[in-house]
Amino acid sequence: MSNHKIALVGNPNSGKTTLFNSLTGSNQHVGNWPGVTVEKKEGILKYKNKEYDIIDLPGIYSLGAFSEDEIVAMDYVLSDDADVIINIIDSCNIERNLYLTTQLLEMSKNMVLVLNMCDEAQKREIQIDTAALSAKLGVPVVTAIAHKGVGKEEIIEAVIKAIDDKKAYDNPVVYNENVLHHIEHIEEILEGKATPYPTRWTAIKIVEGDNHVLEMIDECALDEETLKHIKDFHKFHNKDSFELEVVDSRYSFANSVAKDVVMRPEKEVKTITDMLDKFLINKYLGIPIFAAIMFIVFQTTFIVGEEIFGGLAADLVEGFGGILESFLVSVNSPEWLVALVGDGLIGGVGAVIEFVPLITVLYLLLGFLEDSGYMARAAYVWDNLMRRFGLHGKAFISMIIGFGCNVPGIMSTRTMENKKDRMISMLINPFMSCGAKIPIYIVFIAAFFPNHGALVLFSLYGFGILVGLIMAKVFNNTLFKGESSYFIMELPPYRMPT
Repeated sequence: MSNHKIALVGNPNSGKTTLFNSLTGSNQHVGNWPGVTVEKKEGILKYKNKEYDIIDLPGIYSLGAFSEDEIVAMDYVLSDDADVIINIIDSCNIERNLYLTTQLLEMSKNMVLVLNMCDEAQKREIQIDTAALSAKLGVPVVTAIAHKGVGKEEIIEAVIKAIDDKKAYDNPVVYNENVLHHIEHIEEILEGKATPYPTRWTAIKIVEGDNHVLEMIDECALDEETLKHIKDFHKFHNKDSFELEVVDSRYSFANSVAKDVVMRPEKEVKTITDMLDKFLINKYLGIPIFAAIMFIVFQTTFIVGEEIFGGLAADLVEGFGGILESFLVSVNSPEWLVALVGDGLIGGVGAVIEFVPLITVLYLLLGFLEDSGYMARAAYVWDNLMRRFGLHGKAFISMIIGFGCNVPGIMSTRTMENKKDRMISMLINPFMSCGAKIPIYIVFIAAFFPNHGALVLFSLYGFGILVGLIMAKVFNNTLFKGESSYFIMELPPYRMPT
């Protein structure tokens, strides 16, 4: 008998992956979803002598068709492969997070709602009536602090109960009369037809004008008359107008629910995030501060990675090589063997090992900046400058990831909605100085600029960014003409990486 499957769905930065790690521990593996480069994380939850398969879906803001991440998440939820869905919500941003919840409810899915980051909400003096929230949505609600493991037991028990109950929840969203009339009309047309998806949800998406769903409908072997009705609907009605009305209905519902269940202090509590952001995302200070932070990163990389640990590693290898050479000489080994081991094997391995601490320190520092929430700010402050070269701040994120390795940097461009932006970002990413280039840089820096290592390395990274931006402008005016998409990104609170 196969294990029950549980899917994790939530906004980026809602703590979804943290909860996934908490539930699965080391029992997980990473792959790709079929046909796309979107990362697929799966793990196993072991609880009371039973095993449950956990699937960590990509972080998304909605179940639409604007990016590969959203399409992958929507297709998986529609597949009914999961026995229950855990919808993770950031307790500090309930209004925005509930938009995705409304879309899951439109699908009539068996689900459990998890209010994560309750500690952050407490710091901001935000109170949430979980019983009222559960009553309004009609789904079980559990509070949690995923990074501390708080609420883990309650989440598992709620999920097991949901699996046993096998309950499909009704859609509580109220649409305006005009939209509702057309939804019910399409629903009547689809009634009794062989659609593999919930009829009500399909009708909503058709009225909304979701191109991905319309393509799926075309593949469902519906009769010609039904397909003609659907095509005629979009032929004679304003798709954009209906899309806005459906979206507005969802947000209105989410806001009304949040208004009833969330109690905020009269005066907003200032956090360390608010204080730091006054400087770090300042219009004039943002980029200079970023440059200073990156310089400190490179300076620290050289001091800690090369001078301290690099020298220690070199001494250890050299000492081991000396002992080995002495042993070979003492047993009367031929000179060619002593030279091969001492100069070739030990010398070659030693040259490589000297660079390992340096690369490790750089990766750790960049990872710290990413997990702390600063890199999202870096993308924000660079957005205006990036637009002058035909890109936006999200392209800068792929460039930053390219500092670690160009391959994941290129793969990260999949989150961009616009094909033009994706192509240009992929083409300029190799200009970013990845970890594999550092040993080459170090050799030349040590030979020609031994006293200015950090400054030269910083300049090389900066020069790579400059050349990449120039090429982006060239590509934007030649091979890939057109407008860039809008840049919308959440700035998560600053956190100490775990």
